[in-house]
Amino acid sequence: MAYVVTEPCIKCKYTDCVDVCPVDCFREGPNFLVIDPDECIDCTLCVAECPVEAIFAEDDVPDGQQHFTALNAELAKLWKPIVERKDPLPDADEWSKAKDKLDKLER
Repeated sequence: MAYVVTEPCIKCKYTDCVDVCPVDCFREGPNFLVIDPDECIDCTLCVAECPVEAIFAEDDVPDGQQHFTALNAELAKLWKPIVERKDPLPDADEWSKAKDKLDKLER
């Protein structure tokens, strides 16, 4: 069972999670991060580090967000690994509480 990055990460892209990942399973897109399910070792370290609470175990993804499991797997094949912490997007704090952001996801 892999971990999944969900909607709260869109337009925020805090990378605290990347800093603690022992296997470099995060992939970076323009305004979102995903977890490569083939690389994730289910260590749970990233969950507590996410300031917007966007990371869940695959079995615990909230209702209405389950499509992010497939989206993480799809985009992980397209995006490059991110292996060190970066600054969040400039307006991340403003977007951190926003809902219904899937249409804002840049591929």
